Amino acid sequence: MQEIMSQVAGLMALSARTAPKATGKDFVGIKVLEGEEINRLADAMVQYGEESGKKNWDRDANNVRLSGAVLLISLDKPQPAGLNCGACGFKTCAELPKPREGTEFAGPLCAWRLMDLGIALGSAAKTASILNADNRIMYRVGVAARRLGLIEGEVVAGIPISATGKSIYFDR
Repeated sequence: MQEIMSQVAGLMALSARTAPKATGKDFVGIKVLEGEEINRLADAMVQYGEESGKKNWDRDANNVRLSGAVLLISLDKPQPAGLNCGACGFKTCAELPKPREGTEFAGPLCAWRLMDLGIALGSAAKTASILNADNRIMYRVGVAARRLGLIEGEVVAGIPISATGKSIYFDR
């Protein structure tokens, strides 16, 4: 089953890579985690939950630990789309400051680049679903992966995948 999970994760990565991006520029980073990297990620999730006092990090870490693979998707060094739309809170793209570190991610960022990340995540999750792999987009995965340096990016999310008789990501 592990070989199949690897193939599914690879096809999810393909979907994320080829997902439409604003102005045709790609700032999406992608990495597949398997084996011991998954346990390392789960351990970091538990640790961050304990350090921060935030709930459910251990619950999500357990889901990750039971997964066959985890796809990480990031927004890496995104440049403003140049549309001067104001969705970022500034009148022009030139006014948008360089991202600075926040508590878990860096920002502010161009809203269109954040949509690129969302579309890539949705495309990858759709591919997993089409292939009948249970999956769930998880923000906590991204925070821990970023803290561990598993992937570069200002914002990161993860999609763990599993193939069992019942989805491990629901009714937790």
